[in-house]
Parts: sequence; structure tokens; C-alpha cells
Amino acid sequence: MENLFDSTTGGGVLVRFVMDILFLFILVRGLYFRYSKKENFLFTFFLIGIIVFFICTMMKNIKMDMGMGFGLFAIFSILRLRTRNFSIKDMAYIFATIGMSVINSLSLPEFTVWGVIVINVIILIAVFILEEYLKKNMFSKYSIVYDNIELLKPGCKNKLLKDISSKTGRDILKVCIVNIDYKRDLAILEIYYKDKVF
Repeated sequence: MENLFDSTTGGGVLVRFVMDILFLFILVRGLYFRYSKKENFLFTFFLIGIIVFFICTMMKNIKMDMGMGFGLFAIFSILRLRTRNFSIKDMAYIFATIGMSVINSLSLPEFTVWGVIVINVIILIAVFILEEYLKKNMFSKYSIVYDNIELLKPGCKNKLLKDISSKTGRDILKVCIVNIDYKRDLAILEIYYKDKVF
């Protein structure tokens, strides 16, 4: 069994486990929770990361058959955590959690702890940049029934945005006309706005 504290090569199990927990905390609590505000999955992500770390460590030490190793990870794709519907973004975070834990569990003579740290930092920076990009460029969409079709004429864009913003209490950035009923003087509009992230 690999020495828990030996850090002469890729780091002892305990050293790499502490490192794994630290980077998981930054990924899950520092980035995922900051941008999604979903407390329900924090426990899930941490537990998956910890279990995957120790499974990979044990697989290396007992020299488990590669097919059996892939079978263990195939369980995640079969079950796909069907007790809840995860969004694509949540699934990406699960994959990042698993991937980060697998990387942190490796102990290769030619791959030092500093190399693993650099990879973890690159993953975290990539997640941060992508989250910031989504935050600045992603809009929420909502359909409304609008009763002032005079403002739908060309040249009234600013007045239209200001009027809908005052009625909805949101900073409307874009409006698309879905349908206009001239008999009832009503229109169905799709409005686009940014959700505030606190």
C-alpha cells in the first residue's frame, strides 16, 4: 500500500487527498454555488469527488483490471443520478468533479504534485472564465401579452423597451414580436432580460 505521507514522487495519498478536497471546495463551493445558488448538489459533488479519489487510488494499488475500472465509472452513466433531473451545466460540473478527483489521485514518478496543481488551476480558471462569459451573455426569455401595439412600429424601439421595463420591473434588453392581433389591439412578445446574480 502506498505511503500516506510519502511525497517523493507524485505525493502520498493523504497529501493528494487534502489537495483534492481543497480544489473541490474551490470548484463546488467557490464557483458552482456562487453562480448557480443550488445548495442541494453541494453534498453530492463533494461525496462523488471523495469516493472517486479513493476508488482510483485503490485501483492503482491493487492493480485492478482495466475493464473493471471502466465498468465502475460506467455506473455513473447508467444511473445518471436519475432521482433528479440535472441540467447540462450540472452534469458538466459532475464530470469536472470526477475528472479532477481522478487527476488528483494519480501518483506518477514523472508527474509531480506541482504538475497536478497546475492542471487543477487551469481547470478552475477555465470554469471561472466560462461562468463569467455566461453571466454576461446569457439572457432569460419570457412571453407576455402586450396591449400598446402603437409602440411596435419602427422607430419606437427605445419607447417600447422603456415601457415594458417599467411594467415588468426588469431591464429589458431585447423584444421579439411573436404575433399581433389587430382586432383586439394585442400582441404576444418575447422579452429578453438578464437575471441579477447576487
